[in-house]
Amino acid sequence: MQIKSLTVKDYRSYEDRKFEFAPTVNVIVGKNAQGKTNIIEAIFFMVIGKSFRTSHEKDVIRWKEENGYILGEFAKKYRDLDIEMFFNVSRKKAIKIDGVGIKRIGELLGSVNAVFFSPDELRLIKNSPEERRRFMNIILSQTNRSYFYLLGRYEKVLANRNKLLKTSRDINVLSETIDIWNRALSDLAEKIYKERAKLIEELSPFAKKAQEYLSGGKENIELVYKSSFNGEDYSKKMMKALEKNIEKDFKLGYTSVGVHRDEIDIFLNGVEVKSFGSQGQQRTVALSLKLAELEIIKNRVGEEPLLLLDDVFSELDRDRRKKLIKFTSKAQTIITCTDFDEPDIECNVIKL
Repeated sequence: MQIKSLTVKDYRSYEDRKFEFAPTVNVIVGKNAQGKTNIIEAIFFMVIGKSFRTSHEKDVIRWKEENGYILGEFAKKYRDLDIEMFFNVSRKKAIKIDGVGIKRIGELLGSVNAVFFSPDELRLIKNSPEERRRFMNIILSQTNRSYFYLLGRYEKVLANRNKLLKTSRDINVLSETIDIWNRALSDLAEKIYKERAKLIEELSPFAKKAQEYLSGGKENIELVYKSSFNGEDYSKKMMKALEKNIEKDFKLGYTSVGVHRDEIDIFLNGVEVKSFGSQGQQRTVALSLKLAELEIIKNRVGEEPLLLLDDVFSELDRDRRKKLIKFTSKAQTIITCTDFDEPDIECNVIKL
């Protein structure tokens, strides 16, 4: 899978520009605040339908303009396709695939696949479990569109149950009316749990391989998927817990168990990296997880996804830069950096 070109009009800092990419390694070189990340953002926007920098889509429109536009021309294993996105300051974005408009993000997911990494992805290791759930959700939604809709249904049922918990004044009446939401939530949670557990099982050996490679064989990574309930009969276990916790949830005003509270524990040489790993170790672990994501997507969709690396070289020494490029040599890679002096790396250099 490759991106052949990207056209941006009134998008972020760009008035009207087209970028063309080689099928191997592409390095975008520019000064800080010159628009390197804007290019990566636009590409990943067409992968997941959202920006990784803002939840306000009008922010991507160039200053003082009413509209913004991006076009990606992609080459897949068996076909080429174009993805267009139209932004407006007062309306939701519009998306077209090969000139045909789509109504839901779910119709976009899986059209093209990519893995994104930047120094900010350190939050995958250091921040709350929400970041690690998001990591799982992005992989699964890219490779299994039905998972995206499953997750959406779960979140809707969860919101309805939480609303009932917050607005009910009598716990006895609540107990009589909440059963329908308990059953729906438990059934959906079991399906999500199974998909995530399978993903972590597949992801672990690839993360282990990447970590050993990047650390020169000195570090061993272990991933442990922690859910409210493990093993068989997830739905039944959750149903019992929801019934048992009704008074607790009533007082809290939200649902205290379920896959919305899942976590991934990450250990490096037997030590929890979130709490006890150095920043260098945490950064390498985050990169290893992303390289493992690359392998998972390739295996699940049958072709290499794009690899988008935003300002990663500044965080790696020369040896690890070379190792990274060698490890990902089969995937089309787009790298942004402020300077590039790597004569041993063959690449297409784009200067801003």
